[in-house]
Amino acid sequence: MNIRQQLTQLLTVAYVFTSAFVLWKTLSIITNSHSPIVVVLSGSMEPAFQRGDILFLWNRDSYAKVGDIVVYEIKGKSIPIVHRVLREHHSQDFEKQLLLTKGDNNPIDDLGLYAKKQMYLNQKTDLVGTVKGYLPKLGYVTILISENVYFKYGLLGLMAVSSLFSNDS
Repeated sequence: MNIRQQLTQLLTVAYVFTSAFVLWKTLSIITNSHSPIVVVLSGSMEPAFQRGDILFLWNRDSYAKVGDIVVYEIKGKSIPIVHRVLREHHSQDFEKQLLLTKGDNNPIDDLGLYAKKQMYLNQKTDLVGTVKGYLPKLGYVTILISENVYFKYGLLGLMAVSSLFSNDS
């Protein structure tokens, strides 16, 4: 393969990654969420959402309502949690909305999941967004890649073999 073909392939790969990054950042700006799309990783929200469902988030609402399904992050933990708002309170000056959440399939509320000495979630600082839509099961590939080493390396091997065969043409 000559240098021109190699450069074309490299630029094509760079274009794909750049396009994906620009799309992600555009969605982040539109939704006001650093993570506008998440995959459900556990069964805590069954039957509303199953493991592997892709959720679309919106973080431009002023307040969350009781019954809304929200995604939040706890300081020091990297995995977002998808649960339903069980109770909401406002601070004395109505500047902050405080939320208590619970997974539909969990027996108790999320107090044990929150950071140490944290009794409620702050709607402005802890929420990633409110769920506005979903696609069932399409995120299962993400779960397989992150949890199954054999699947991950098998997929990489398949891509490498595919690349070798496409270069021979």
